[in-house]
Amino acid sequence: MITSIRTGILAACVAAAFAAPVAHAQEVKGNAEAAANKVSMCTGCHGIPGYHTAFPKVYHVPKIGGQQPVYIMNALKAYKAGERSHPSMNAIAASLSEQDMADLAAYYSGGPK
Repeated sequence: MITSIRTGILAACVAAAFAAPVAHAQEVKGNAEAAANKVSMCTGCHGIPGYHTAFPKVYHVPKIGGQQPVYIMNALKAYKAGERSHPSMNAIAASLSEQDMADLAAYYSGGPK
């Protein structure tokens, strides 16, 4: 009996864990036009063809124009959470709301910028 109660509780927790992010993700819809005033922090690096940066090391800056919105959202969330590491991106993502991220994802998924 205790095992079935534990199994039921575990199943409910797993269901809640998977349901909450999906429901929340559907609430935030990006607006590409709203992002037009938010992209200045992005274009300094991502808007320059062939750009390389020298901090914290020399590397090629990835092109984000034309990426899938879900990729951009996931990357920004990972930078904000510290799951991806780059000083500039961590700082920028930390300042973004989920709506800002959705707007930027909508803007950049529309093609090269």
